[in-house]
Amino acid sequence: MKVPQKITVIQAVTILVSTIIGVGVLPLPLFTVRTAGSGAPFVTLLGVCLAFVGLWVITLLGKRFPSKTIILYSEEIIGKWLARIGSFLVIAFFAVLTSLTAREFGEVVVTSVLKSTPVEVTVIVMLLLATISTRSDIFTFAYFHQFYFPFLLFPVIVIVSLSLKNAEIINLLPVWGNEQKDLMMGVFTVAALFQGSFVLTMVIPAMRNPDRVMKASVLAMLITGGLYVTIVVATVGLFGAEEIKKLLWPTLELAKATSLPANILERLDAAFLTVWVTAVFTTLFSSYYLTIHSMSKLFRLRDHRMFSFFLLPFVFIVAMIPQNILQMYDIIESVSRTGLVITIIYPGILLIVAVIRGKREDRNEDKAMDKPS
Repeated sequence: MKVPQKITVIQAVTILVSTIIGVGVLPLPLFTVRTAGSGAPFVTLLGVCLAFVGLWVITLLGKRFPSKTIILYSEEIIGKWLARIGSFLVIAFFAVLTSLTAREFGEVVVTSVLKSTPVEVTVIVMLLLATISTRSDIFTFAYFHQFYFPFLLFPVIVIVSLSLKNAEIINLLPVWGNEQKDLMMGVFTVAALFQGSFVLTMVIPAMRNPDRVMKASVLAMLITGGLYVTIVVATVGLFGAEEIKKLLWPTLELAKATSLPANILERLDAAFLTVWVTAVFTTLFSSYYLTIHSMSKLFRLRDHRMFSFFLLPFVFIVAMIPQNILQMYDIIESVSRTGLVITIIYPGILLIVAVIRGKREDRNEDKAMDKPS
């Protein structure tokens, strides 16, 4: 008898970490410095805390409905038609987020590496790679992330750790920052970088032990949050707030200014970009997979594969809408902040209503449905 596959807690952690760490790593210090100056690490920490609130809400919902995704259990909580509107917004948001991630990847590549290559080529290549990969099942999806996890996390930790030795404490003072008028906007921007954690709503029903999902959420947030705060500390400590405002991708400049001991490698930007490409792929893979998987659940289909190539033209067209890098980042910041309504407030409303109405999955009924007829 074949034992059914199930996603473990460790795999859930790797999915969350490799999904969250993505294209936003490069401009992260710039986003936070613009709002709080030397208080950028503090803003990043607040953003991580806000992001964890959203992940915590999703986790609690998943524990109440361990065999269903948010597309399905939202209908039980607030009714079919209201839930379908919410589900449509979730699908549309992550489709747009996939497009913007692909476009940002394309801009970085053609600006830093392949300067003679049209941005459309790099975008479509990455989208095709993600599209083909999404034709796998949820368990292969988990193995993808588990495989890339060590190649993604450990090199970044090494690079950031080496760069800390060049940081100047004075560049990080005052801790609260010089300007606080846009502090909350910075917090929202940082929290938006963690919106990929919404993929957990799709992962929980496939887990071996959904009751332990909170452990996976906390561990993943500690890893990614700690890494993001450390990156900002290292970057601001090395360059200073005013210098970072002149840089488009401060984290990439941080890698250029970092070298291995004994000058084995004088610059680590090439190695960092290699890791970054992997991070972009896993993030894009997750957001695309979440989009088409949610569409299959919304239309009550048994398979999501039919949407893989169906959605590709739409995603590519949206990715090409921004006219330049500056407009692209303006759109990304606006869309990401607005998306917090979908990824934090909407699940929060669902949780409150579920608690008030006493909605919880009937485990006995679920087991009965799982038995072969």
